[in-house]
Parts: sequence; structure tokens; C-alpha cells
Amino acid sequence: MDEWIDYYDSTHTIYASKLHRDLHFQLIARDIIGYIASPDSVVLDYACGEALSAAKVADACAKLYLAEPAPGVRGRLIARFAPNTKIRVRSLEDLTRMAEGSVDLVVMNSVTQYMTPQELDSAFAIIHRLLKPNGRLVVGDVLRPEVGMFRDVLALLKFARSHGFLKDALYGLASTALSDYRQLRTRIGLQRYSENAMIEKLAQAGFSTSRAHQNIGHNPWRMTFVARHALQLS
Repeated sequence: MDEWIDYYDSTHTIYASKLHRDLHFQLIARDIIGYIASPDSVVLDYACGEALSAAKVADACAKLYLAEPAPGVRGRLIARFAPNTKIRVRSLEDLTRMAEGSVDLVVMNSVTQYMTPQELDSAFAIIHRLLKPNGRLVVGDVLRPEVGMFRDVLALLKFARSHGFLKDALYGLASTALSDYRQLRTRIGLQRYSENAMIEKLAQAGFSTSRAHQNIGHNPWRMTFVARHALQLS
């Protein structure tokens, strides 16, 4: 995961334009809000990235923890949300020191593809400890083994066309093809999980899981899972 952290901590070209970036985070925030059960909820966004629309999520809950491994991104989060008393920024290491059973909802969106299976197991163990007995873990944007890059491109182009940045998206795809992202994706690869494999992986971490009807974000060919403590449903 370290090389991906370094990439996202750099000046990268993953977004085709400012409009693309802003819409991306607005959509993610909207979908996260849909999983918040109560305005009293404590929410953790695991490996949140820039989280530009986190204030909207914070408005819908009592407290929002933004956990981010990239130090540069984390510094920007601290500066951006310093005035918001509902938002706290943490490193992934900080999570190991948080109180057990202190979080109602954990969202891990578009993260699993960048972690080794062992890293993901460790993350699930930490999250399992943090969640309240009736809490939920939402794992979004999981890549499927049978769905390749073509579907990612198609999903982006459809999203761009419907929101008015198709030209920028086409230029962005050409730029990405020559970028460090493409080189990393080719050299390291991205982790992919079938529906059954992700459910089994979460089961091994102590969760009972089902696949959501709709993925978080704009890509319908990726998967989102909702997990609870296994004992909660037994």
C-alpha cells in the first residue's frame, strides 16, 4: 500500500478536472450520508483521501473521524476542517488507540484495491474492535475479478457526459495512460474480490455481510458491502 500512499500524496492526475474532482467527492458524501442511521452517530471514513465534501457528512452525524494514511493529504485535511468542531483527522495508526466500541459507522470506500490481503485483514480487525455491537462497516467500490479497466473507462465517460466534463475526461484518460498511476497499476496491480470472496474475508474478521444493491460512487460495475458484527445477526 505504501507506493499507492506516496502516489496519492503527490501531485497526481487521477481527476480529469476540478469539476470531476468536486463531483466525485459530492457523490461519495451523498452516498455515505445515506448509511448514517442517526444524527447522533459517530462516523469513521477510513483512508478518506481529500474528502472535500466531508462537511456535508459531518452535518448529518455527531462526529466524523477522517482517517488518512498520506501525511500530505492529512495535513490538508487538518487545515481545511480545523474550524469544524465535528470533524477530527487521524492517521491509521491513531485508530489503534481509539476506544473499543466507539464508532457507529465505518466507511472504507475505494480502498480495498490498494491494500494487500494481509493489510486488509489488519484493517478489518481494527475496525471490528472500533465498531459498536450494532454498528456497521460499509466497504465500497470493490473491484471484481471479471471486470477490467474498460468498464472503469466506460463508467467515467458516462459520468462525465451526464455532468458536462466529457472533453476533460477524454483528455484526462489520455494523460492517465502515460502517468505514474498507469505504471503503478500495471506493475503492482490492484486487488480484486468476487462477491463470495469479500463476504468470506469479512466473515473471517468477525462480520456478517451482504452486498448492497448499489455501489458507492459513479461506477456500477464495482461492489459495495454492508457488514455487521457476526453476533449481531446470530
